[in-house]
Amino acid sequence: MSYLDNLRLFVRIYELKNLSTAGHDLRLTPAVASSRLKALEAHFGVRLFNRTTRRLTPTEHGEALYDGAVKVFEALTAAESAVASISRAPRGAIRITAPLGVGRRIVAPAVPGFHAEYPEISVRLRLSDHVVDLLAEGIDAAIVLGVLKDSNLRVLRILECPRVAAASPAYIARAGAPARPRDLLSGHQCLLLRYTGSPEYVWTGEVLVDWALAGHGVVNLARFLVAEHLASGALVELLADTPPAPAELAIVYPHKRLMDPKLRVFIDYMAEQCRIRIQALHAVVGPRASRRRTVD
Repeated sequence: MSYLDNLRLFVRIYELKNLSTAGHDLRLTPAVASSRLKALEAHFGVRLFNRTTRRLTPTEHGEALYDGAVKVFEALTAAESAVASISRAPRGAIRITAPLGVGRRIVAPAVPGFHAEYPEISVRLRLSDHVVDLLAEGIDAAIVLGVLKDSNLRVLRILECPRVAAASPAYIARAGAPARPRDLLSGHQCLLLRYTGSPEYVWTGEVLVDWALAGHGVVNLARFLVAEHLASGALVELLADTPPAPAELAIVYPHKRLMDPKLRVFIDYMAEQCRIRIQALHAVVGPRASRRRTVD
């Protein structure tokens, strides 16, 4: 393999502090990843990491190499972007992440159309409701749904999505329907998730829909995520006169001096697809529609 491939692996090992995880990220077996790291160390004649049973710690040589390697790849990306802008044929791989519900209903179904339009761009899509550190995990962009927090990432706001509190008919027959939002605080099972390391519980998560359908409690989710179940009667809207605050659907991505053309065309394409597909889902259950927002 080329020196650049080995150097790219080194950067991912440095960022993830784990050889097997870095290899998996680049679709390499642990044995191949280990062999490439050894080849890189042999090339420089120094040890780049101190190894323990659980993690790798960069040596002084590794620290120095990482700083230089990052600059190399930033320069290479800028050069590729400049060429792609001239040729108007963006190509290469992009890594995208999205929440499970949004990914399954909106993002994943739109990817084949994007690939048909841009066959030279490979989309590696990761669906997870966990909060992802884009820089640490090498993600190019994330589709997010919720309350946006201040960060050093760039934000493309797509839609403001109405949310709905809902439960199954079986749950309502057993627990009754809340008359006011504060009624949810007593006598009702509010379905929440908390991820490892998270300081608070949240209402989001694909698994919550399944629990609500099974009659285990009340969900508070973006309307388009439960539109089909509201239409079929499997879930019933609660507190329709005092709905929850809306959620923001957006695409976030790191600041860079020169925007990668392949990422730009993906963001533009996916933003439009999100608007079209979510509006279509809302049409299933009535006139409540998302409102388009401006771009930062």
